[in-house]
Amino acid sequence: MSHSEKEGQQKVNFTQLLLSVLSAFLGVQSNANRERDFKHGKLSHFIVIGLIFGLIFILIIVGVVQVVLSFAGV
Repeated sequence: MSHSEKEGQQKVNFTQLLLSVLSAFLGVQSNANRERDFKHGKLSHFIVIGLIFGLIFILIIVGVVQVVLSFAGV
């Protein structure tokens, strides 16, 4: 099987999906992975995982602010 045939059958698995979304959040996604995501990934999966990561990020920030404010006595 040639390299191009393997690429045609390549699908984005759950781990690759998570890593791609995390890389996008950090701004370090490789061009090869980005192209794989656009060719073989489902947009709805990326949107759902992106929203979940965004919510987790906001909750972490709120939690850190609450801890800092409690230590500051505010």
